[in-house]
Amino acid sequence: MRFPIRPRHRMSSNDRQTLARKLVDFMREEIPLARSMDLGLRGCGEDHLSIAAPLLPNVNDKGCAFGGSLVSTMTLTGWGLVELELRLRGEDCDVFVADSTVRYLEPVWTDFVSEARLAEGADWTSFFDTLATRGRARIDVACQVPGTGDRPAATLAARFVAKRRPPDAV
Repeated sequence: MRFPIRPRHRMSSNDRQTLARKLVDFMREEIPLARSMDLGLRGCGEDHLSIAAPLLPNVNDKGCAFGGSLVSTMTLTGWGLVELELRLRGEDCDVFVADSTVRYLEPVWTDFVSEARLAEGADWTSFFDTLATRGRARIDVACQVPGTGDRPAATLAARFVAKRRPPDAV
């Protein structure tokens, strides 16, 4: 099943929220792990996406969030940021995580949120110019789960690749 493509036009913040909510619903329908983790949209804007996860289905034997749940939530949030921007611009692509590095900095003892933004130096203009020229492009995304203080509890630096899908045969 494919996630619906939006027509190319200026989107209001309400349109973006609606499409982001549909994207998280799509994740829950098509990715069994996202459904098991009970992921939900927390918020989105022109430069970020955040997804919430309750602790209970993501807990480890110590009573804190399982590291695999933290990295999975951050990966899905980063993927979602790229997928959402593609859909908002009417692009029909497959999006893959090409590589990533995760750091666990402190335990997470409560429900948590994953936040994704473009990494420093990354920009949508270059990404979409490359996609238009080559039919594929990559972009770096920075994700984090906020911690109890000023520093995050976990971070993920990831590179995502988008490849245009071939047109459907009629």
